[in-house]
Amino acid sequence: MITRTALQNAALAVAAIAFCTPAWAATDYPTPVLAEYVYGCMKSNGENRDILQRCSCSIDVIASIVSYDHYVSAETFLQMGQVQGENGVLFRQSAPAKAAITELRRAQAEADVRCF
Repeated sequence: MITRTALQNAALAVAAIAFCTPAWAATDYPTPVLAEYVYGCMKSNGENRDILQRCSCSIDVIASIVSYDHYVSAETFLQMGQVQGENGVLFRQSAPAKAAITELRRAQAEADVRCF
């Protein structure tokens, strides 16, 4: 069940993305993807206004470094890499997986430096 607080936090995340994103940071990332990132970031780092701003900044930096297609690939490799056994090996150890994940990790590190 979705609580009122969760809905309010999600609404804040969407509002921050819509109204606080500078024009230079406009990306081809769909709004739900941006909101999902901000929501997850806030769940990991705290649910307050300061963290909302920092998480919004973080996805803006990532989006400025990693194209949306590469972001989707890296996220897919990360999720599928959690599959146990031989089925997940391809998603953890293949050259394309390692390259995509490395690119995303570098962008996340840059975002941490700039925003946190």
